[in-house]
Amino acid sequence: MSNHSSAHAILDALGDPMRRSITETLGRGALPVGELADRLPIGRPAVSKHLRVLEDAGVVQHTSVGTRNLYALAPDGLAAVQVWLTETWDDALSSFARHVENGAAS
Repeated sequence: MSNHSSAHAILDALGDPMRRSITETLGRGALPVGELADRLPIGRPAVSKHLRVLEDAGVVQHTSVGTRNLYALAPDGLAAVQVWLTETWDDALSSFARHVENGAAS
């Protein structure tokens, strides 16, 4: 998967407010589904579905500890978005600089 398509998949996954809440909650540490559900206004089945989307996008990962699955943010889960934002910002700044130079030359 290219960096841009990875970034788009991540942004699509984070487009849902509940998935953003889950991501923010996991930013404070790994949790099992039940504890996540206790902290959110949705039930375990809905949390599991959101986690699946976030995991498919590479934002979260899970590890098995005994009979529990702990979910945490993936170490490089947002790296593709960071690269995409940097490239987009660099392109915008370059375009602005060309515009200013062309205006100054006129």
